Amino acid sequence: MDGAWYAGWRHLFKLDPDREISDEALDALCMSGTDAIMVGGSSGVTFDNTVELMSRIRRYAVDCVLEVTSLEAAVPGFDYYLVPLVLNADKPEWLIGRQTEAVREFGHLIPWEITAGEGYLILNGEATAAKVSGARTDITEDEALAYVQAADRLMRLPVVYIEYSGAFGDMTLVKRAAQTVSQARIVYGGGIDSPERAVQAASSAHTVVVGNIIYSDLDAAVATVQAVKETNLAL
Repeated sequence: MDGAWYAGWRHLFKLDPDREISDEALDALCMSGTDAIMVGGSSGVTFDNTVELMSRIRRYAVDCVLEVTSLEAAVPGFDYYLVPLVLNADKPEWLIGRQTEAVREFGHLIPWEITAGEGYLILNGEATAAKVSGARTDITEDEALAYVQAADRLMRLPVVYIEYSGAFGDMTLVKRAAQTVSQARIVYGGGIDSPERAVQAASSAHTVVVGNIIYSDLDAAVATVQAVKETNLAL
């Protein structure tokens, strides 16, 4: 991997601006040793709730990255920005339409040096992101890997996020994806609700994202940090 700002990330917590989190819980996450806090969500994300969450995270030294899913939530002041392109979306607007609209309107304001494209491969049909984008999730492993290779080698996207939000995914597929990329970083998210699952994901993907468990079992979420940091990528 190269020396880009996202290259050293092994563990991320993902926080949804539309979900409540106490100051105590946020303190535990930001002081846990995670590499970064990602802010983003598939619905209910607004400028106001994104600004509010960012301002709370900014009290800590941890990197703070915004996953830009709507123009309304394109908030300045984050350390970094990731722009998702849903690779398997049935609706072209989620692959390139919304992104070009944003560039047309705000291109002169975009901090390109801290912004990166993020190829999104959504593989859980029940996930909100899949329903919103019309993602075609009933695909074979070979089809999924073809999306990964196209993102990596044709589109030259620096990050490919394999998303199973709400379910624990196929680690064999995730590992094959990490083995097949030439320059992209494979990020995995979905169903990591224990240190044991965090270890499985960390041995298969370059970066592991922990999200939903934060809101139901904070101790388990925090425990995933050390679990990931102690696990080597096994390719």
